[in-house]
Amino acid sequence: MENHDQFVIYEDITEKSILEQQLMQAQKFEAIGTLAGGIAHNFNNILMGIQGRSSLMSLELEPYHPNLEHIKSIEACIQSATGLTKQLLGFARGGKYEVKPININELVRNSANMFSRTRKEINVHTKIPQSQLLVDADRGQIEQVLLNLYINAWQAMPDGGALYLETSVVALEDNDCKPHEAKPGRYAKVSVTDTGIGMNESTRRRVFDPFFTTKENSRGTGLGLASAYGIIKNHGGIITVNSKRNHGTTFNIFLRISENEIHQEIVTDGAMVKGSGTILLVDDEDMIMSVNQALLEKLGYHVIAANSGEEAIEVVLRMGSGIDLVILDMIMPGMDGGKTFDRIREIHPQMPVLLYSGYAVDGQSSEILRRGCNGFIQKPFNIKTLSQKIRNIVEAAKEDNKR
Repeated sequence: MENHDQFVIYEDITEKSILEQQLMQAQKFEAIGTLAGGIAHNFNNILMGIQGRSSLMSLELEPYHPNLEHIKSIEACIQSATGLTKQLLGFARGGKYEVKPININELVRNSANMFSRTRKEINVHTKIPQSQLLVDADRGQIEQVLLNLYINAWQAMPDGGALYLETSVVALEDNDCKPHEAKPGRYAKVSVTDTGIGMNESTRRRVFDPFFTTKENSRGTGLGLASAYGIIKNHGGIITVNSKRNHGTTFNIFLRISENEIHQEIVTDGAMVKGSGTILLVDDEDMIMSVNQALLEKLGYHVIAANSGEEAIEVVLRMGSGIDLVILDMIMPGMDGGKTFDRIREIHPQMPVLLYSGYAVDGQSSEILRRGCNGFIQKPFNIKTLSQKIRNIVEAAKEDNKR
């Protein structure tokens, strides 16, 4: 009897210790995530200013002007920097913006085909049904996760090897989900397995830690898998890893199956699309306001600038249906993007609104999109991307008004 009591006490202490470690780990992720998100947001605003000015300069030059090559190089640098901020945002769990039903089978298949074309030394094998398997997710973010996993697998197979990709439907019980703070139910499971060098247990436990890497300093930032972890957690999903030294590695992703239908968007050819009409541009940062106003005017729009949510509401009350589209910054002091959007819709329920930001705190942008906002565009963006986004929203609004 005495030995049994000692066992119970020991078991309680062990369980308490594990919970304390999990809490400390969560607090560490939260603190670093907050810092990473703030840096990414501010950095994206700076990149927006550079990208915007670069787009404006390119429009002023003849097609064969020698400076166009320099501008293209500048934009390539911007894209590289944007990739880093996307990793920071993914880890900070602030990068999930446009959540829509997507076919995860198609996404895995397409991303695998793209990866296999660039890494001929890796044999990619897929076991993916042709049927649709829908999950509610941000396509760009999930593509980022898959690419991070593929690259991680490739780096674990320096002499070549095989990559096995499989999707399936699984039912997770409460005991499966509780350690990961997820909800039980039906999930789409994506397995990414490599035949690489594998990991020892110490490395496996730290693989999702931010800035942890086994690569040389010049080859990795330690953000790829931490970013993947943050993105999947932010989607209400689960990501796990199983590995053994010299026996390869398997990452498993679980995403809740969607009950919604895929919405077909208007497809553009990638060219800049000019337009007309009046756009209310709402942003509290002068640097961003000036460059975006110039971009919109180059596209043919009349722009009314508002430096705050309160000023934007005054313009909407004064002009009403004279405004064809509102482009609204998410993060502003006082009346932020969410409050401004709600007030605009109270005044004019059908007014099209495009939300934009370098960062969305606690997924606020996703919540605003669920409340009926017409779209989201992430800074930094170029003039072509902006023009196509505006066209999609304006055309969709016209179709809705006809019904």
